[in-house]
Amino acid sequence: MTGRPWQPRDGGLRLDIRLQPGASTNRIDGVEALADGSLVLKVRVGAPPEGGKANAALVKLLSKRWKLAKSDVEIVAGETSRRKTLFLHGDPEELAARLAADLD
Repeated sequence: MTGRPWQPRDGGLRLDIRLQPGASTNRIDGVEALADGSLVLKVRVGAPPEGGKANAALVKLLSKRWKLAKSDVEIVAGETSRRKTLFLHGDPEELAARLAADLD
């Protein structure tokens, strides 16, 4: 599979996620191609989807794993959906290198 589920933007990266709440463990499964051909980062969290708990667990997991402040991981679309778009605030090149190194 070629390509990445993120795109550089001014001030950071846009990242497409497919979230599975209520999983047995918090983990990043890797890049996955959806039926429409788009690429997403598949992430599982143990928190339930009620009351924003799964979203909070997602932000906590990614910020800790990629050494970002929680405030630098922003859900910009898909707040109530499994398919989400996040914006990671920071230097786009540095963030892309960090994600690529972690996911390869």
